[in-house]
Amino acid sequence: MTNDPLRQAMVSARLTERDFAERCEVDVKTVSRWLADEGRIPHPRHRWVASETLGVDESVLWPDAIRKTVKTGPDREVLSVYPYRSACPKSVWRTLITEAKANITLAGYTNYFLWLEHPNLAKVLTRKAEQGCHIRFLVGDPDSEVTRQREATEAVPLTVSTRIRITLNELDALKEVSGIEARLGEEHIGLSVFQFDDEMLVTPHLAKLVGHDSPMLHLKRHQDDGLYDRFDYHVNELWSKGKDVWPGGIAGS
Repeated sequence: MTNDPLRQAMVSARLTERDFAERCEVDVKTVSRWLADEGRIPHPRHRWVASETLGVDESVLWPDAIRKTVKTGPDREVLSVYPYRSACPKSVWRTLITEAKANITLAGYTNYFLWLEHPNLAKVLTRKAEQGCHIRFLVGDPDSEVTRQREATEAVPLTVSTRIRITLNELDALKEVSGIEARLGEEHIGLSVFQFDDEMLVTPHLAKLVGHDSPMLHLKRHQDDGLYDRFDYHVNELWSKGKDVWPGGIAGS
């Protein structure tokens, strides 16, 4: 199919193919090919010059170029991909925690690394809760069979149950803070989800690898029933089955 939008823009600008070629610093035959084939996409710098010369946005002249560079489907919710969780900059975590206003859900099976990498996390979360942010922790049950099996699989000195107990000890200082809840679960053993309002970090655990050696996705919600919503469903379903960490109720309930 011919590129009619480009031809019309050239007519409106009163430019011949040769004139336009000179402006774009290409051979006139190149312009002829652009006009003859709607699917032929010029080099970006040529598109920019052409757009400026004609006074028409390049998305009008070559819509396929925009569709190929701008995500329009469910994958547009993927902001970043890290081959290892440890490759994600700490600044990303700090920004997500700091900027969350309504909800923070930390559903890692141990959540141990959070206290290690963010020494002031308890104070930060206390302040967030006091400002009205609802904070949930979903951690593994240190005494469950699932935990014991995972320990055998990982076979590392700092065991899964030990890492969970470290988190539970840290959480004990937060149990009186209104707006912070904590539950135990087992079904998220292979998938950690950390949610901050409409963004989340997701880590699928690979084989016998510990969390920091597994990949991670940074997602941002853009649509109904997209990737974000699917993982949101996962977390809420597991949360509903969780067991309260603090006997007698949960702070903020």
